[in-house]
Formats: sequence, structure tokens, C-alpha cells
Amino acid sequence: MPEGPEVRRIADRLAKVLTPTPLEDVWFSFADLKPFEKRLVGQRVTHVDSWGKALLLTFEDGHMLYTHNQLYGRWAVGRVHAPPSLSRALRVSLATDRHVAQLYSATDITLWHRDTIHEHPFLAKLGPDVLTHGVTVEQILERFEQPRFARRRLGGLLLDQAFLAGIGNYLRSEILFFAGLMPHWKVADLSPVARERLANVILDVTQRAWRQAGVTNIDAWQTSLKAAGLKRAQWRHAVFNRAGEPCHACGTLIERQDVTSRRLYYCSHCQR
Repeated sequence: MPEGPEVRRIADRLAKVLTPTPLEDVWFSFADLKPFEKRLVGQRVTHVDSWGKALLLTFEDGHMLYTHNQLYGRWAVGRVHAPPSLSRALRVSLATDRHVAQLYSATDITLWHRDTIHEHPFLAKLGPDVLTHGVTVEQILERFEQPRFARRRLGGLLLDQAFLAGIGNYLRSEILFFAGLMPHWKVADLSPVARERLANVILDVTQRAWRQAGVTNIDAWQTSLKAAGLKRAQWRHAVFNRAGEPCHACGTLIERQDVTSRRLYYCSHCQR
């Protein structure tokens, strides 16, 4: 499943094509949303935001379309004269004079208002989104201090969307590697310096993955691996999905273990 950076990039793409001009056509497959089709025609989409793995499209009148792709949902964008054509069930179609954005296969689609969106049962459980809500190092350090997070092991905490939304499995391995920390250590056991380093790395690695379409490896390592003719899957990450291969930093073989029932990769030399 896509993680926060990938969902944020979808939001960016939708915003690019939907916000410049008013909607000329709106279509929903679900009966309870049908009454809103005519109301939304002629309005602009003012914002498209991601929150964890959910997308929020805000309209001029304050309505907000909540969508969650879950396992099979997919947004597709095309020109009005050449709309997407996927062999999936169409759920939502939003068209301006130039572009059309369509959501396929997703089933979790509801319409809210910006004054009540905080009541959404899924969003109400989430922490701030690392890429959408302007999360700072100071805010992450404050969350480390909260009793519900302070005694947690890092391997579980980083996947807890109530802590920070948008961090998924590949980000977890990469964050712990670049922070030099093992998954079984607890927040409360870290020194102030280690906590601040971890907070900075959370932001740096997540933002790097957003800017580079899921790539978390640092530029220097990417460059040498590309020059050697390796494929993207081999230079995309520093440790994730690289069990048995040498660490780019020290040469120690990367190891894998299951943490919270999800695979995690680490370097036993760099993370000690």
C-alpha cells in the first residue's frame, strides 16, 4: 500500500489539475452523494490535502470529500477529451474545462463539511500528518513526552498513526537506520540528543521520499549505484528490502526481522 509520501503526491497532482478552474461536471456512483452533484458543479476545489492515507478535497462552499483508497482504490487523471479508462469500478469523477480526475474501486467515500470533518471516525484517531500539517521537530519532541508514546518501542511507535500519520513500513526501516536506532529501544530510554536526531530524521526522510517519489536513499549512494547500472529497486532505499546485501555506509550485511508483524530491515553496525 502507498505510504504518506505517495498519498501526498496524489494530493499534489489532484490539486494541480482541479484547483485552477471551476468544476464543470461532478459524478458520484453512491446514491447518498448523488444529490450533491449539481451543487458542486461551478465550484472550485480550493484545497486537496492528504492525512495519512486519506485524501480530503475541499470545495468553495466548505464541503469536503473524504476518500480512502484502502487496498484497491486508485485516482487517475487525464484530459477532458482523453479521460482515464481503467478496467475498474468508477466511483467519483470531477472535471474542469481541461482535466478530469477519477477515483476507481475505492469504497470509503463520504462528504463532510470543514466544520465537522474533525468528527470523522477515522481522522479523529490520527496524529498530525508529517507532510500536510507542517509538523516541526519541536512538535515531535512534545509527542515523545506524552505518556501514551513515551514507553513505546520505536518499531511499533513509528507505525502508530495516532503518533504521526503517514509513516508506513518502508519509512520506518529507513528512519531508524538514518537515526542510528534499533526498533526495540523505547522513547523513554533515548537521550535528549538521540530524540532530537530521531525527530529530525523523521522529517528529513519523509520529505525526501515525497520529493523523490518514494526514494529514501541519500544522493551520494544513489549516484554511485546508478553509475554501476543497478535498477531503481536496488538504489531506492538504504536498508529496506535489502536483507543480505552490504550496508552502503559500513559494508555490514543488512538483516531482516519481523516487528509488529511487519518486516523491518536494519544494519547491526550502524544502528547500535
